[in-house]
Amino acid sequence: MNSFIYDAGSRGESHQTAGVGGSLLYTSADLKGFSFTSGLYFSQSLGDANLDTHRYGKDTFSSKALAEGNRRYMRTFAQNYLAYQNEYIELKLGDFLFKSFLLSPHDTKMIPNAFEGASLELKMSEESRLKLAYLTKQKLRDHEQFHAVLAYSKYDGNDDGAMHRGLTQEKLNAKGVNDRLLVAEVHLNPSSQSSFRVGYTAVPKLISSATLEGTYQFNLNKEMSIKPAIKYMHQFDNGAGAIGGASLRDNTIGYSNPNSLNSSLIASKVVFTAKPLTLHLGYSKVADKGDIVAPWHGLPTGGYSRTMSTTNWYANTQSFMLKADYTFPKERLFEGLKLIGCYSLNNFDDTKPALMADTNIATFDMIKTFQTYPNLELKLRSIVVSQDHEVQNRDGTIKKNPSYKALRLEMNYRF
Repeated sequence: MNSFIYDAGSRGESHQTAGVGGSLLYTSADLKGFSFTSGLYFSQSLGDANLDTHRYGKDTFSSKALAEGNRRYMRTFAQNYLAYQNEYIELKLGDFLFKSFLLSPHDTKMIPNAFEGASLELKMSEESRLKLAYLTKQKLRDHEQFHAVLAYSKYDGNDDGAMHRGLTQEKLNAKGVNDRLLVAEVHLNPSSQSSFRVGYTAVPKLISSATLEGTYQFNLNKEMSIKPAIKYMHQFDNGAGAIGGASLRDNTIGYSNPNSLNSSLIASKVVFTAKPLTLHLGYSKVADKGDIVAPWHGLPTGGYSRTMSTTNWYANTQSFMLKADYTFPKERLFEGLKLIGCYSLNNFDDTKPALMADTNIATFDMIKTFQTYPNLELKLRSIVVSQDHEVQNRDGTIKKNPSYKALRLEMNYRF
């Protein structure tokens, strides 16, 4: 069960909605390493599901079904794949969930983000793994059918909130571009304290990116540690900028090269742990070039500076985040309770009309599990977004005030 309350104040239409649903997954027995998996996901939306005003709760219904037939339930086979697995390799063919730097199931609500194609994971040694994928289609969380991975078309294509609106299906068809996703990643763990990842993601003839990430944990004692991490991503424009422009929002005013998506991003963080308390300090900076293209739910700034429901990888954006979480010890009264508080500041480029005004974001989460009912999980999530200051565009207009408040309540039971 997921329920959402969105308060837009005087700046829009507030709404409430809820969804009740679940998933049923079946994996066959193993026959000489071969097996198959099928996963059905379903949801019934309750409340005032209005496509024109909804910001929260869209993942509880199919946008296409609601728009075309006022159908408020969703059902989809997000997983249907054949697998082969042994001690060293895992191969999947079909529709499945996949995770990398820029790709993720991101199933924090009712229905996951899924992909169609082939993936291969190789265990090269105890310390190193290689991931490869060739993906032909994607299914977003509020979609029932699989569709293009990088072609915008409302309801029938990739219409994710982080999708580049200039890369339409019509434009790609006119250029004869058939979008496909290629992914390659190496995971290295030279020691129990250090890890490195190198990744490459490409949509041939459109865009590609290379990402490096490293972490190292300094253990002060059994209960205390300091873990710094750094991430660098470089984006290469292979033709997408000439088709759609440098801005995800189809407005290139203020961009140094309006027809180029060449760009880069750097992010860093330090995580202090003194069990049961963890403190996270994060930062990210996007180059003043093109916007970062990442509509596959692997959030470029995730784990560093990105907070709930935030897109902060536009050109020339700086973000700061301070987060603390506390997990109550088992022997205490609140055993199984985890509290998470977070504050972030997103400093967007005021010279770009397509971007919003700077924002202050505060979130507070509560997660509760139960020793008596180990399969039950409750989550309460809240967010307050406020405009940092009023910004005037070059044409004299005022940037839209992004302020709002929202509350989510989620209950999961896993059999």
